[in-house]
Amino acid sequence: MSHTDEGPPLTLDQQVALTTAATRLAGEFDGTFGQQTIERFLHTSYDQFADRAVVANFLPLLAERFARQRLRALARVEGRGHDGRPTVLFLCVHNAGRSQMALGFFQHHAGDAAIAWSGGSEPGDQVNPVAVAAMAERGIDISAEFPKPWTDEIVRAADVVVTMGCGDACPVFPGKRYEDWTLDDPAGQGLTDVRPIRDDIERRVLALLGELQVPVSR
Repeated sequence: MSHTDEGPPLTLDQQVALTTAATRLAGEFDGTFGQQTIERFLHTSYDQFADRAVVANFLPLLAERFARQRLRALARVEGRGHDGRPTVLFLCVHNAGRSQMALGFFQHHAGDAAIAWSGGSEPGDQVNPVAVAAMAERGIDISAEFPKPWTDEIVRAADVVVTMGCGDACPVFPGKRYEDWTLDDPAGQGLTDVRPIRDDIERRVLALLGELQVPVSR
């Protein structure tokens, strides 16, 4: 399996892992996308993380998860995979704090009744450990999440785009519902200061779910 010219060369382990990932994705999207599209999405997803401080052996897994999300989004945009569930995209600058907490609350309260994604204009290297700790206090584990960019197909597939402090960097597509949530940035703050931000995010997520008529499991 070849790789694009960007980023460092792949180790044999990474090549094997990406080939395995491509096979898995090809099975999941059989009849929707061909092998060429899947490999292109997998490799461009890999390149998004390759130059950031992420453990090398973890890269193929991140690439597979991100490629899967992007392919599902593309299927929605092309009218090949819309199951009627509302989709919300949470965007902030680093995709390390606010948007990750919003994603955690949304998935916790909506369950399988709606879909949520998150992204950042300048993705950080890891999810803010204080945000992880604040969410853990509420019984929600966001430690397996990872900062990632947004891509055109992800924005286009969302029904609602919620922005949090990314300003002019946030993407705007005509005819899409946008909400801007003014929230303090938890970066560099302690747990005591992050708790009120977390609670404000939960209130806003619950209000949004109500507007979308998504039943909430508390």
